[in-house]
Amino acid sequence: QVQLVESGGGLVQAGGSLRLSCAASGRTFSSYAMGWFRQGPGKEREFVAAISWLGGNTDYADSVKGRFTISRDSAKNTVYLQMNSLKPEDTAVYYCAGKRFGGTSRVRERFDYWGQGTQVTVSS
Repeated sequence: QVQLVESGGGLVQAGGSLRLSCAASGRTFSSYAMGWFRQGPGKEREFVAAISWLGGNTDYADSVKGRFTISRDSAKNTVYLQMNSLKPEDTAVYYCAGKRFGGTSRVRERFDYWGQGTQVTVSS
């Protein structure tokens, strides 16, 4: 069993930066692919970024490519999402997710564990 706790959300002006963290409990965290998803007001939860269990492979939604960076520190059982050049349309609740088997995925149903989410609000 893995528990995920996100932090680092907040209010930021457009063009600013935030770094989200996802702290995981459980000995098998390092063998999981991890992802970030987000859900804006009135929208479906959508894929943002994912990273393989060794960290060698990353994947990004087109809307964030070049602005966001996902990384992981297995020694700290933590996954990060560095968000730069934030836009008002990035406003959402951001969720961390863990996937037990296989590599990265953009499909939320393939992730087995979810955090409670952290709110990111970008003002114009």
